[in-house]
Amino acid sequence: MLSISQSTIKATAGMNVSKKISSEAIEAEWKEIQAAKLNPAKFRPIYNRYYEKIFRFVFRRTSDEFLSADITSQVFLKALQKLEKYQFKGVPFSSWLFRIASNEVTQYYRDHQKQRVISLETTQVGEMAEEIEDMPKGIQLESMIAALEYLSESDLTLVELRFFERRSFKEIAEITGVTESNAKVKTYRALAKLRKIMIKQAG
Repeated sequence: MLSISQSTIKATAGMNVSKKISSEAIEAEWKEIQAAKLNPAKFRPIYNRYYEKIFRFVFRRTSDEFLSADITSQVFLKALQKLEKYQFKGVPFSSWLFRIASNEVTQYYRDHQKQRVISLETTQVGEMAEEIEDMPKGIQLESMIAALEYLSESDLTLVELRFFERRSFKEIAEITGVTESNAKVKTYRALAKLRKIMIKQAG
């Protein structure tokens, strides 16, 4: 089940859109990670750099400040525990953290069987509608929002990242662990599924 949150958007809209990070900064960050592998205390600068971004990422999916803080703490704890296995791939470390955060949120809802929260605003839904090929006439935005409930978690995540957080396909690929071209293909397949759901509901 989905719980649609529109009240949190004013405080959170656009906040997860990443600025382009230079290759030099990525290389410098990798040196920090290598140092943290040898001495966990060296992980502190990385934690300070990304805590707020990860917290906000989680908050968009829970609308619960205390729960978000708890999940965010788990994200960094798991990142530190698995740091030795982390492999440098030339992308920001935050991509790995976002992937862990996404998995933690999914696991929370699976364990507690609570409504999954998705934060959006009407303009974002409208933009998504424009991307759907052969959009059925007469479909209201409210119907599209209701149809989101019937997408799989993986498809919903792709729609969320692309249209409600306005992330690039490169970012989506880094977070979901697929290639950039695959991220694009999967996202538009999710939109095609959403279209079929709306047609079925309208019929």
